[in-house]
Amino acid sequence: MPLSLAPISLVVTDVDGTLVTGDKRLTARAIRAVAALQTRGIAFTVASSRPPIGLRPLVDPLGLALPMGAFNGSTVVRPDLSLVDETLIPEAAARTAAARFAAEGIDLWVFAEGAWLVIDPDGPYTDLERRTLQAGPRVVDDLTPHLARAAKLVGVSRDHAHLAALEPRLAAEIGDGAAVHRSQAYYLDVTPPHVDKGHFVARVAGELGIPLGQVAVLGDMANDTAMFSRAGLSIAMGNASDAVKRAATRVTGTNEADGFAEAIERYVLG
Repeated sequence: MPLSLAPISLVVTDVDGTLVTGDKRLTARAIRAVAALQTRGIAFTVASSRPPIGLRPLVDPLGLALPMGAFNGSTVVRPDLSLVDETLIPEAAARTAAARFAAEGIDLWVFAEGAWLVIDPDGPYTDLERRTLQAGPRVVDDLTPHLARAAKLVGVSRDHAHLAALEPRLAAEIGDGAAVHRSQAYYLDVTPPHVDKGHFVARVAGELGIPLGQVAVLGDMANDTAMFSRAGLSIAMGNASDAVKRAATRVTGTNEADGFAEAIERYVLG
């Protein structure tokens, strides 16, 4: 999409790999950049693969007032985390994904009914997820009963190449039953079909009466390109893959080098 020449009236950003650093921190510069948007009357919100509880730490530092998109936009919550609406994964697709993860020897997390459910509380990346969500998991003996109410499944592995190879195979196996994307190199997410971050961007813009040409979005992973295709200005992080960068109209610095703030200052406010 060509670079928007219209003034930006709404910014929607991904969180992990984009808004926050690798250790899940909001930098002072990022907080100032969001405050500057608000001073200019530019609306701001987030769209993330995180569950709603994982968005709570962002609300007060950033002064978030608009609905936020969790689970890649398939669950929409207000800043107090009260539910606007949610879409769940069809049970058949959830069972297919769970069986494939088991066959591949990949740990499974299930996010259902407001809880993060795991079998092994000390499995790969559970320590990182605790820091991200600022909450712990609920440990269960069997995840199967929860697949009928799942908002997101995550296959988790320290073998990043294995997850990358599995991504297209699982997507083909599930077909239209669910969306399959890595949200990080170590997380393979299964989320509801036909509802993505792009839909969330269009929804928020529509509710605010803002043309999509006046929307700027930022992201770093393939699941963020759904936003890129909707917005007038799309900005890829410097830590994004080459394919994600090619899908964007601009590229900024990495999330470890305040690339989010740099993009807001240069391309939105500048």
